[in-house]
Amino acid sequence: MRNVLAIARKELKSYFSSPIGYIVVGLFALIFGYFYVAILSFFVRQSMQVSQFSMGGPQTVNVNEQMLRPLLLNTTVLTLFILPMVTMRTYSEEKRSGTIELLLTSPVTDLQIILGKFFGAMALYALMLAVTLVHVGILFVYGHPEWQPIVSAYLGLLLMGGSFISLGLFISSLTKNQIVAGMATFGVFLMFWVIDWIGSFTGPTVAAITNYLSITQHFDDFSKGVIDLSHLVFYLSFIAFGLFLTLRSVDSERWRG
Repeated sequence: MRNVLAIARKELKSYFSSPIGYIVVGLFALIFGYFYVAILSFFVRQSMQVSQFSMGGPQTVNVNEQMLRPLLLNTTVLTLFILPMVTMRTYSEEKRSGTIELLLTSPVTDLQIILGKFFGAMALYALMLAVTLVHVGILFVYGHPEWQPIVSAYLGLLLMGGSFISLGLFISSLTKNQIVAGMATFGVFLMFWVIDWIGSFTGPTVAAITNYLSITQHFDDFSKGVIDLSHLVFYLSFIAFGLFLTLRSVDSERWRG
């Protein structure tokens, strides 16, 4: 475990030794802030209209359902575009610079390398999500949202991000070119994002399969405050499978070297 943490710290530091870490976190915070202001403005107008036109006395609107849930659902869109920037360099940069040979001949196992890189990328992603807690905290100052759905939604965001990162690690391990890795990762992410659309014009069997494979369908319950075991199993299995593919790819790289 010590080797895994050491590699994770090295990976996290490497993001901020170049502009990519600052760009990714700053871009994520900027776009999230835009979503926050836009949805908050709509929520305030909606609240005023409900209060003005309600005939049965004062009525309240649900902050979680009408403000936070749409905000966090929009946040999932950011992961689709931002996380390929995080994972594209994990292995492709090592291959391009020639440090992959040094890494593979170091006294650590392939699994430790993969887990270290995974946790390093997850630490950066967790930092990105932590920045958004400032906006959510403001709602607790001026409103009374329920905290349980927020916790479950952030858990869902972490699991969804972990699934994307594990898959991005595998794709990055296949090429030396960061741009190719980033574009391929985005394409695969997008496929898992829209795969359930196929179910709208196919039979019930195919629709059930595509809905299950859709990475966003499993987040919906998390955003409602529901932590379902089947969704946890899906995300954890997805992460494990992505890391397994990366392990096989790195192992083949070692044998080719």
